[in-house]
Amino acid sequence: MDYQPTIGLEIHAELKTATKMFCDCPNDPLGAPPNANTCPICLAHPGTLPVPNKKAVESVIKVGLALGGTIAKESKFDRKNYFYPDIPKAYQISQYDQPIVSGGALKIFTEGQGQRDIRITRIHLEEDTATSTHDSKDGATLVDFNRSGVPLMELVTEPDLRSAEEVAAFARSLQSILRYLGVSDADMERGQMRIEANVSLNMGTKTELKNINSFSAVEAAVKYEIERQREVLEKGEKLVRETRGWDEVKRRTFSQRGKEQAHDYRYFPEPDIPPFHPAQIFDLDEMAASLPELPAAKSERFMREYGLSAKQVAFLVADKRYADWFENAISEVATTDNSTDSTPEKRPLELLYNYFASDLFGLLNQAGKDFSELKITPAHFADLIDMVSDGKIGSRQAKDLLAAMFERGDDPGELIKELGLESITDEGAILDVVRNVIASNPKPVSEFKAGKENVIMFLVGAAMRQLKGRVNPEKLKELLRQELSS
Repeated sequence: MDYQPTIGLEIHAELKTATKMFCDCPNDPLGAPPNANTCPICLAHPGTLPVPNKKAVESVIKVGLALGGTIAKESKFDRKNYFYPDIPKAYQISQYDQPIVSGGALKIFTEGQGQRDIRITRIHLEEDTATSTHDSKDGATLVDFNRSGVPLMELVTEPDLRSAEEVAAFARSLQSILRYLGVSDADMERGQMRIEANVSLNMGTKTELKNINSFSAVEAAVKYEIERQREVLEKGEKLVRETRGWDEVKRRTFSQRGKEQAHDYRYFPEPDIPPFHPAQIFDLDEMAASLPELPAAKSERFMREYGLSAKQVAFLVADKRYADWFENAISEVATTDNSTDSTPEKRPLELLYNYFASDLFGLLNQAGKDFSELKITPAHFADLIDMVSDGKIGSRQAKDLLAAMFERGDDPGELIKELGLESITDEGAILDVVRNVIASNPKPVSEFKAGKENVIMFLVGAAMRQLKGRVNPEKLKELLRQELSS
């Protein structure tokens, strides 16, 4: 029997605000000692009253507008009742039947399914819980309330996803949008973005996968769960509606508890916060007009304006910092004409991308540094590309120069003199080396004269070694041909 996976997602993202959702405590759950960023409100002392964070509401509206959702005319907060040590009030302030955003869609692309729109059900706002640490030595559970009350956006999709690959693609796309909007860092490893997947086959009994903290893990977990459910059904057994976790070591899902339904939480309106009307608080038209260029639009523009491939653009647009830095470098390059010649030396944008994505990121990875720690400015990087494009330095010199720029952040024009990396322009000196190479390699010379054209690259390499890479290889090849033909 053919089983069709049906997958819906619930994605939580911590919002990047100065203070918590309902109090003035700093929103910095990881940067302070345990329980330092707390007050009577986020510790649920009797008699305290919550005051909603306007910036958090604005952030959710921005996400809704970016995804084409409908902003509620009236929205309200609700109490979600349950008891657990990380929620001191014994209820969480969330939203139930009147979320801030309804509808919308996110476009994703996978190799298997191509491009598809995944419908958004709702986007609402709630408060995060405290962090629990289970001490394996004595069985105690330690609770840190620094995260308690942090603004948390929850996005719920329709069950439109059909594979683990689509789940990962959706999560990556959403993370990118949140970062472009500046509403969340959405770092999964730091718990700032958390994914729950509801998986079923043929619209049957679903299981919820929780506590997944990386894109690779969510893809592996969903893939495993699809196969697990298929095996259960093929045996003629029944699936159980439950919540399952992901064991990263054993690479399998495991049962945690029975799956709760909405009525289990006994939702009712939050009596301490009145309903609110977003359009009376914010200028929604102005907010929509001020949204930044989002990843999909930027991708299309980069391919159209700069002639870059879809794969190249995907790398750049994945992180707004990469795209902005790269585009700033483009603005500083002397010429951006990519169509004048077929050789790399005449394709500055292709050259710019290759040195950026390969060489520069190779240095970052080797040094174990984040992009934010980069000392090289886009203008200096563009100067380096101009030197290579104009034939002033060869690729070997460029790599040495880039390494020095990476360490010091200095102007390449000054560094090239200091390090003695200027190209040798004295044709007489180059000819002396060319003639020496020809005299020292009679066999390759004979093969070239017999018609083996590719042998000339061996001679170019030999000459380049003697010249320590400080000459344009095309110029060197031209001089070798002249000497071999004379």
